[in-house]
Amino acid sequence: MTAPSHKLCLLGDFGVGKTSLVARFVRSTFSERYLTTVGVKVDSKLVERGQLGPAKLVIWDIAGRDALDALGMNYLRGASALLLVADGTRESSLASALDLLMQSRSIVPRAVAAMAVNKLDLVDEWEVGPAVLMEIRRSLPVFETSALSGDGVEAAFADLAARLPA
Repeated sequence: MTAPSHKLCLLGDFGVGKTSLVARFVRSTFSERYLTTVGVKVDSKLVERGQLGPAKLVIWDIAGRDALDALGMNYLRGASALLLVADGTRESSLASALDLLMQSRSIVPRAVAAMAVNKLDLVDEWEVGPAVLMEIRRSLPVFETSALSGDGVEAAFADLAARLPA
């Protein structure tokens, strides 16, 4: 029996760590080199989901943006899950990620979603406070992540995978 395949799209501003989170999750690696994603980069990983059985996550790392243009909207088609990524050291990136979620709902209204607030390794420099995260958690799972150390990365992807249909 082959595992069901699910499209998962990462959305967020440039430089928030989307590509680094994918590299940490898929290959357990991190690079200090910053390479801007142009268009979209696709990766995949088979994940175990306990009683639900395995699932193949086809991860679309969409180039950073604070608004979805026609191309971005097309990349979202068929997505089962959305991982919104914000940089904890840039509060504006959190607002952008939430805006992207609202825009994406017209294309993928039933996609499960979670927020990864990245750069936990720089928590002393965060502009995003606990009260803001608590407010967002009322409507959306929020994970504090670090692509550098790996903290919270597996949990964010596992949460999305567990909420996908069998």
